[in-house]
Amino acid sequence: MAEQQSNVIDININQEMRESFLEYAMSVIVSRALPDVRDGLKPVHRRILFAMNEMGVTPDKPYKKSARIVGDVIGKYHPHGDAAVYETMVRMAQDFSYRYPLVDGHGNFGSVDGDSAAAMRYTEARMSKIATELMRDIGKDTIDFGPNYDGNEQEPLVMPARLPHLLVNGAAGIAVGMATNIPPHNLTEVINGVLHLIENPDCSNRDLMELITGPDFPTGALIMGRGGIRRAYETGRGSVIIRAKAEIEENGNKVRIIVSEIPYQVNKARLIEKIAELVREKKLEGITDLRDESDRNGMRIVIDLRRDVNPQIVLNNLYKHTAMQTSFGINMLALVNNEPRILNLKQMLYYYLEHQKEIIRRRTEYDLRKAEARIHIVEGLLKAIDIVDDLVDREGPIRSASDREEARGFLMADSFAMKGREVPLGFTLEQANAILDMRLQALTGLSIERLTDEYNELSSLIEELRAILGDENKILAIINEELTEIREKYGDERRTEITVDMNNIEDEDLIPQEEVVISLTHRGYIKRLPVDTYRAQKRGGRGIQGMGAHEDDFAQHLITTNSHHYLLFFTNKGKVYRLKAYEIPELGRTAKGIPIINLLQIEQGEYIQTVIPIKEFTDNHYLFFATKQGIVKRSDLTSFSNIRRIGLFAINLREDDELISVRLTDGDQNIIIGTEKGMSILFSEKDVRIMGRSATGVKGIHLSNDDRVIDMDIAEADADVLIVTSFGYGKRTPLSSYRFQTRGGKGIKTLHLTERNGVIVGLKVVNEKNDLMLVTSAGIIIRLCVNDISSMGRNTQGVKLIRLGEQEEVATVAKVEISEEVEDTEDGIKEVKSEMLEEPEIPEEE
Repeated sequence: MAEQQSNVIDININQEMRESFLEYAMSVIVSRALPDVRDGLKPVHRRILFAMNEMGVTPDKPYKKSARIVGDVIGKYHPHGDAAVYETMVRMAQDFSYRYPLVDGHGNFGSVDGDSAAAMRYTEARMSKIATELMRDIGKDTIDFGPNYDGNEQEPLVMPARLPHLLVNGAAGIAVGMATNIPPHNLTEVINGVLHLIENPDCSNRDLMELITGPDFPTGALIMGRGGIRRAYETGRGSVIIRAKAEIEENGNKVRIIVSEIPYQVNKARLIEKIAELVREKKLEGITDLRDESDRNGMRIVIDLRRDVNPQIVLNNLYKHTAMQTSFGINMLALVNNEPRILNLKQMLYYYLEHQKEIIRRRTEYDLRKAEARIHIVEGLLKAIDIVDDLVDREGPIRSASDREEARGFLMADSFAMKGREVPLGFTLEQANAILDMRLQALTGLSIERLTDEYNELSSLIEELRAILGDENKILAIINEELTEIREKYGDERRTEITVDMNNIEDEDLIPQEEVVISLTHRGYIKRLPVDTYRAQKRGGRGIQGMGAHEDDFAQHLITTNSHHYLLFFTNKGKVYRLKAYEIPELGRTAKGIPIINLLQIEQGEYIQTVIPIKEFTDNHYLFFATKQGIVKRSDLTSFSNIRRIGLFAINLREDDELISVRLTDGDQNIIIGTEKGMSILFSEKDVRIMGRSATGVKGIHLSNDDRVIDMDIAEADADVLIVTSFGYGKRTPLSSYRFQTRGGKGIKTLHLTERNGVIVGLKVVNEKNDLMLVTSAGIIIRLCVNDISSMGRNTQGVKLIRLGEQEEVATVAKVEISEEVEDTEDGIKEVKSEMLEEPEIPEEE
């Protein structure tokens, strides 16, 4: 007996495992988890849409049961579980999951609170209108089809995708060893980006980012900073911080935080539960009540606060400890020619544009074939009509034939002999069939005219289609036109606002440069406002409310600067801190501001005494210091270029002394110092040698026992010295009225003090290019033109500049550049004119 042949095959198990796992991994990558760069769809999404299209479940048709749609999908195209297909379809219908939903759901399709959808036997669905744009022209041989899992059906390998769906709705998926997470975007912005790429093929990612500003999530909210967006668009990988949109409401004695938008993919119910849990565990202080007032009109989470807490601090803690602030990791991974690739923004738009070129080209070729086939038939019919008498003659090629086949053969012959002559024929198979199918009504004059018009139209169409195929610019023009049409039809406004990240500001070039006013109150509340918030008024006006009137608080510093400049904060203890102007939050005109301690690490008992705006730290520039006891110091500006978050000592103060003022100089300036009791001194800054940061300084003015320095300024040529008193009086005096002295002297009198005008609170050197801002202890701000203030001698009382209420005094004086003039009576600003109070000259006392 012959030995039986063995069927055992020896294989290397390492090699077999490697190959099998690789096949499995590629199957997951290509056929399940990753979207195609051309249409932005995974196979399951593509199959759901195709099945709905084949069933005729379009936006203009009635809804159909979801179970029926799911059954068609899994029965014909997607051999997986029905639950997975239904969950995908549910997500495609949720307006909080998809920026532009592809399924129009009827029934319970879940909620932002995490509620699951009803069972598929209860819900109904159909395609949304925008989904039809993904399917448009699918019947014109624009895409390739392939066999389904059992070979009995054909399914599309990609959709025509007449809109850039990959960026518009984004995608998320976990494959084997890789994952994709592409955020949704605004349709209008993305189409604008594609149109820009059509017109400028060599444009950069930065150019496209001018049009596509960032992700646009269906739930709105805020994106903090543009750094992560820029990295993602340039490299394909990045991360953005998403923060809930919240407002602080103050209504009488009640203070509350209203949350109207939450980050993408955050469960609202779980978010509220987490906040309540943190309140119970006393990790969040100051919250008295928490409720969800959301309805069909929008989201509204109300967080009531105790009156004694700072709402901004509570809100910051909510961002820190809850999902009111999350991060979204962007990983723009997609299939390019069935291979996974990390793509930047331009590459995504490029591959989509290439796909659209192919779609338009194939559609044009399809239309051309159809037109050429039809014009071929029309040519045959017109030729047949010309010889119709011979064709229908008893001895002609049709009536003499025994059947249709013989008649067709006669028509396809070159000619037919009848009545002793040859009738020219030579019709093609298609033309012969059309002639045999022709009815008698085609012989009417109207029908002949219609055939002639159709022939002319087809000729023009064929010429146009061939021109399109021969010129890529025409193809691009068609894409431009059709994308513009889609943008006008479906485009909408952005929902997600992109704002500055206060914790990681690194996008200075993307922050607009604008003139701003920085307001810092006596109790340390700071805010930023556009400079045109305050409008110029006439002398004697009442002013406008610059911030809320809070007990024992008023605006102490007003600085006009550029949003990109540095701000050096000098404290009474001689320390200096640094911020960029845009790091200070912009708030409303009547808002109180946020505590400066949220931005600077100020010690207990320390407060901001003066603020200096700095464009850049350059050589040959100096900081000039003056203290309450009349000590002055000059230091190089470059010594302050590196300031840590915890601050830096700028001057060594003597006991019981405080820093009063600091000025930026170029080393060749004259300095004027004013005291509370009306004395002043003018000297050159060169009288003070350059000292280090740790130096104490030298005497600038000799003070009497009950006097103190209140202000210091740079004495500019041909300028005036402006004096303002605590009771609202002021005057201008030409700088030429002040003689130069050597530093350290007693100075000369600059104002005649009486019980009527109070003590000096401000000394400024001004010119006609300046306006003046006065801030009272009640928070009232008035802006005056310097030219409206009377020019007087040194030893005079001045005139009334502002009307003050009871117990109200002028607290702060600031000068700003003159802005565009505005009518004084607009916006409820009341103008009050007063007569100039001319004061008699009083002999000078030196």
